[in-house]
Amino acid sequence: MAPKIYTASIPPVSIPNHSIFTHLFDNTTYPGSAPAFIDASSATTLSRGQLKQLALCLGYALRTHPNLATKRGDTVLIYSQNSLVWPVVIFGSVAAGLRCTLANNAYSATELAFQYQDSEAKIVFSSEDGVATVFEMFKQLGLSKSEAERRIVLMPNGLQWAGGPAIAVKPELAGLLQVPDLLTLGALKEEEKFEGSQVNETVYLCYSSGTTGKPKGVETTHKNMVSVLEMVAKIYPKLTLGVDAMLGILPFYHIYGAVNLLHFPFLHGIPVAIMARFDPVQFCANIERYKITNTLIVPPVLVVLNRHPAVDQYDMSTLEVLLSGAAPLGAALTKQVTERLLSKRKGNKPLYVIQGYGLTETSPTTHMLQTPYAISKIGSIGTLLPNLEARLVVDGDGDGNIDAEQGQPGELWVRGPSVMKGYLNNVAATKDAITTDMWFKTGDIAIRDAEGFYYIVDRRKELIKYKGFQVPPAELESVLLTHPEVADAAVIGVDSIKEATELPRAYVVAAYPENVKTDSQKAAFAESVKKWIQQKVARHKHIRGGVVIIDAVPKSAAGKILRRELRDRAKEELKGIDPSDCVKAKL
Repeated sequence: MAPKIYTASIPPVSIPNHSIFTHLFDNTTYPGSAPAFIDASSATTLSRGQLKQLALCLGYALRTHPNLATKRGDTVLIYSQNSLVWPVVIFGSVAAGLRCTLANNAYSATELAFQYQDSEAKIVFSSEDGVATVFEMFKQLGLSKSEAERRIVLMPNGLQWAGGPAIAVKPELAGLLQVPDLLTLGALKEEEKFEGSQVNETVYLCYSSGTTGKPKGVETTHKNMVSVLEMVAKIYPKLTLGVDAMLGILPFYHIYGAVNLLHFPFLHGIPVAIMARFDPVQFCANIERYKITNTLIVPPVLVVLNRHPAVDQYDMSTLEVLLSGAAPLGAALTKQVTERLLSKRKGNKPLYVIQGYGLTETSPTTHMLQTPYAISKIGSIGTLLPNLEARLVVDGDGDGNIDAEQGQPGELWVRGPSVMKGYLNNVAATKDAITTDMWFKTGDIAIRDAEGFYYIVDRRKELIKYKGFQVPPAELESVLLTHPEVADAAVIGVDSIKEATELPRAYVVAAYPENVKTDSQKAAFAESVKKWIQQKVARHKHIRGGVVIIDAVPKSAAGKILRRELRDRAKEELKGIDPSDCVKAKL
């Protein structure tokens, strides 16, 4: 029997065959004087024309500076919080024909070293705050300080290069090559071209754990990027030059932020006010200051907006669309936030809280809920984007032979031009994720209603989603197993209604059980393990859901951790308790 294949209700769009840089910057619809990116704290602004010229200047330096001397296809790593220099660095690197791997700016030296080596990066663009970690990474990799210095380009805090406030670089960093130094050496006449089959060359390497295992480099191509931008444009609420503005709080190193804040608004002539990180008061203040109409968020931001007093202190009446992604968004929270924001606004402008869906492997967006259905289809991830196909395969049928019945849950499979090229240097993982007929297995369980709207109801993958971050249990378990007093460990996610997210919760077996017999001993040991791992991993991987001491980790005959048993156990342990309220693990 032929498989049941769903298509979008919107007709396919034409996808040009050229590089993402060409796609963005050859667009003459919008004037070069129009604002592109704004530093929200200082109001320093880069126009569209300035950004193109600065990108071509940086591209020239990357290819010609003796310390750098990159060549087409080389990889650079960007390690920084959001800033106005980000678009210059990423687009300048792309103009030079390079690949960019984007690293979480909270990574430890060990985590960063893995990505640096795995991606085969040549150069690290680092913020001032990140340099110490970068030096420690190079030290771990056996490089001398002088060798490390030649591989670092500083992304300074000062904005004098863009006409903004000057901030002196820390004295100990003054000897490093800085991005502004590279903007005065000359300029490329034009960007490196990627045409014809060259559009299938990799441009971005974001790291994902896929459905399981350690982080893997997702090869996102020029074709993937151009495709997803053209597809999203057909379903995203209409944007108007001179009227709309976006607030950029999502981290640019995450594909959700990279594509939907650095690329999508620019393509449509819409300025983005950049915040280094989410801060509730500044979030509300900047909506008022810059008359923000659109902002991309994750569910925990809505939790804050539902209760923070700053919502009452600023005029947020211009806000029209809040698009949530990266984690499931509940209907109750959506209603509460919508009602609160509408009750505070001046005038009758509508407000839409909608959500989309996608993965790093799909560049990212595959589904989006359109604003007319924000209420009637609340809780839905929306409909399929044009040019994509979808299947719902009965869970557990890895071969895709059995389709889920109408209205019944199945694993969501997606096929189309925005699906990744594969996992970098990992044929086995790519083969597990993408079938021979090019279906990408998302690992998420979805239902499709009769009108073509999809709802994510569960997931096969073991990933924990903490405030938009992916936390692989296997990675935390491998770290826990390095603790001298831990014999075995398993990690699951537990739902926090208060925080609208999952929290990692660890179950550990003590190596010396005689030392953890009493409740007080167990509590003390659990707390010590919780604090210990905070020194080993990035903040979003902290075990906020508690540490529980158990006699043995439940496993199958093949040695696979039986997480379902642990999830059931956690539900019993946390009955009537939100895990975010737990000061000590329940024993």
